[in-house]
Amino acid sequence: MNILILGSGGRESAFAWKVAQSAHCDKLFIAPGNAGTTQYGTNVNIKVTDFEGIKALVLKEDINLVLVGPEEPLVKGVHDFFLADEQLKNIPVVGPQQEGAQLEGSKDFSKQFMERHNIPTAAYRTFTKDTLQDGLTYLATAGLPVVLKADGLAAGKGVLICLTLEEAQTELTAMLADAKFGEASSRVVVEQFLTGIELSVFVMTDGNSYKILPEAKDYKRIGEGDTGLNTGGMGSISPVPFADAAYMKKVEERVIIPTIEGLKKDGIPYKGFIFIGLMNSNGEPWVIEYNCRMGDPETESVMRRIDSDFVDLLLGVAEGNLNEKGIIISPKTAATVVMVAGGYPGEYLKNKVITGTENVRDSIVFHAGTSMDGNDVITTGGRVLAITTVQDDMFSALQQATADASRIYYDGMYFRKDIGFDLL
Repeated sequence: MNILILGSGGRESAFAWKVAQSAHCDKLFIAPGNAGTTQYGTNVNIKVTDFEGIKALVLKEDINLVLVGPEEPLVKGVHDFFLADEQLKNIPVVGPQQEGAQLEGSKDFSKQFMERHNIPTAAYRTFTKDTLQDGLTYLATAGLPVVLKADGLAAGKGVLICLTLEEAQTELTAMLADAKFGEASSRVVVEQFLTGIELSVFVMTDGNSYKILPEAKDYKRIGEGDTGLNTGGMGSISPVPFADAAYMKKVEERVIIPTIEGLKKDGIPYKGFIFIGLMNSNGEPWVIEYNCRMGDPETESVMRRIDSDFVDLLLGVAEGNLNEKGIIISPKTAATVVMVAGGYPGEYLKNKVITGTENVRDSIVFHAGTSMDGNDVITTGGRVLAITTVQDDMFSALQQATADASRIYYDGMYFRKDIGFDLL
């Protein structure tokens, strides 16, 4: 069968690597892809939100299955576009329809969903420009620190942790009255701050049954020792030592099953991935957020631990028989180290030539923000490469991924050398 992956980041590189290995896959297309995805299939320069362009490609190349990587096309309704089109409606899309994608597209929607279905999450209130004064009053009683979340998609930048009341009131005003995050912060969720260790749990569902994929932990801060600004993710590790069978049983019973059943009760069709961002607080799972797609850089680690045919699982989602599919998960540890551009996550350097990827010994180099300039691979994004290895134990995996990252060079390159150290 011919398969199309939408997206251009490290997550889509890992998908392409895994999909290309499947006996089901005849031809693989990635739109728009990056300099690394050309190893696994054919890149097509179409934006993920250009639905008409995607339609033309799907018809031209006789695509049989579409796997959506990032959240934006899902929140904007790419799945609905397919279902409403006479020529596309029978081509399966792995990724929820617009209503289901609101689990990520609207923080307020997802908090209401959790409240309705008794899924453990932090206490919250939602405010708009018209209720800003109520919000400022509420902050005075909310307890510190407090979390402010822009309701809509803000490219990973819409969450602020405020340590003082003055900071919280200033930021809430900036978000609602001054549109700090544009339309995304026309509503703001004010949320209780949870303490503990974060964990990413990934579920595939066909709307009825589900499969739990390997869990992972990612590292958001730019600096070692989890310091500095938040980023899209500086690395990841899977499995996570504290997420043992007893803990994951709690997650399944208290979070995963109520989520799948809640979607059914609310009449929301959902075929795709649910990323559940959890806080492990004293051994209890609390949901911080839902995403309607796989995480990045967690996907790079997760894909390397799935030893069975991934396309078989995608077909299970598409055809509604996921419960009949098997999944084999490696007991080994996968570690991912993300290499970023100089200056990231602020203004960062671009168009720097990358060398040394051929020197990597025991890892896979998943490209993220790269493109081709003649025969040179150059940096185009903030997160440039994800170096992922699988080893028998966590220490060996972290050591190998870090060593292999050191073998690559471009001007201004940076990566954290302490990914996973908090778990050792």
